[in-house]
Amino acid sequence: MSTPQRIIVIGAGINGVSTAIWLRRAGHEVTLLDKDGPGAGASFGNAGLLAQWAIIPVNTPGLMKTGLKYLLNPKSPLFLQWSYAPRLLPWLIKFLSNANEDGARHMIEGLAPILTDSVTQHQALTRGTSAADFIGLSDFSYAYETRAAFDADSYGWQFRSATGMAPELIEGPAVREAEPILGRRIQCLAVTKDHGHILNPGGYLKALAQVFIEEGGTLRRADVWDLTLADGRITSVETDQGSLPCDQAVLAAGIWSKPLMRKLGLNVPMEAERGHHLHLKNPSQMPRNPLMVTTGKFGVTPMNDGLRCAGTVELGSIEKGPSRKPLELIRHYIAQTFPDLTYDSAEEWLGFRPSTPDSLPLIGEIGQTGVHAAFGHQHIGLTAGPKTGRLVADMIAGRRPNIDMAPYNANRFH
Repeated sequence: MSTPQRIIVIGAGINGVSTAIWLRRAGHEVTLLDKDGPGAGASFGNAGLLAQWAIIPVNTPGLMKTGLKYLLNPKSPLFLQWSYAPRLLPWLIKFLSNANEDGARHMIEGLAPILTDSVTQHQALTRGTSAADFIGLSDFSYAYETRAAFDADSYGWQFRSATGMAPELIEGPAVREAEPILGRRIQCLAVTKDHGHILNPGGYLKALAQVFIEEGGTLRRADVWDLTLADGRITSVETDQGSLPCDQAVLAAGIWSKPLMRKLGLNVPMEAERGHHLHLKNPSQMPRNPLMVTTGKFGVTPMNDGLRCAGTVELGSIEKGPSRKPLELIRHYIAQTFPDLTYDSAEEWLGFRPSTPDSLPLIGEIGQTGVHAAFGHQHIGLTAGPKTGRLVADMIAGRRPNIDMAPYNANRFH
């Protein structure tokens, strides 16, 4: 065990809670801060998928052409708040600069180590606790309208196959034998084996927070205003509840980490990918396993309290509320993909995915400040959260992680 320290973790989403638990298990005095409580942001409303297969970034070769086509198509899963475009442009230029073969390979090589053992990492985090009941084991299927649509995705499938996730293809009438909920419009399923999903993301985060408390951690609701450093090292975190002294801190506040990074003199190029969900209450049917509706680019996940349909990408402001068009698009594809599905009501939700230009998170110490980054996970926060927490705890203890940490260097944008 490393020398016990006073450590403050800022942000009680999946990355923050996981980090706090692993730090507490290492014997540190850990305080977890969040202005809204555990799992109130993107960790609450995500698709609930342990997306071990999500090693392909959005900014792959050909994105410029595909993105323009999507923006001009009202039934595409990509949206842009045009009034926000001038503020978005510097980030977008950097994002598109990675959409080439070298950039894509670098991102894929960085994503694979923190994603492909996600189920095992969640099980290790929750073993012997009540939170383990929220983890479901499942296969995962990509639902395509045609075999040609699957073939058009060959770029991503070649990399997934190389990491042991070669799909089993199901075609024609056999699709409905595998997943009776699907209509005849879906003629091809690409099934990947041995994945997992969370049966209630909000409940899972609350259960993890309770595990943290029961293991001796302190959870406080507080709005973090500033970080105080002396001789270049953090000494306290300033909040609306007063000044909290610490030896080290972990910044795991998702998109809200950006203004706090500015306090350290770093302007991280990070923008929000606004994600929406519809949570269907009392659905008449459930899929046997989670699905990706490829035409609408959203996940469909059976949960304890309904059917979660979450996804799409809207680039825009974090200060505006939900947009109708992404929600209408999800409704459109739900009706099209599951023609016999009925439900009592649909809960609507909006969250903000923190997205970096290279689609990789920031994990590790910021300079020599004693402040450690654990944010910027874009679409993969729930999937990579427990491993991120373990990596941060190891680095604080002076243990060298068994993967190359260079792709996640917290100082790479400085």
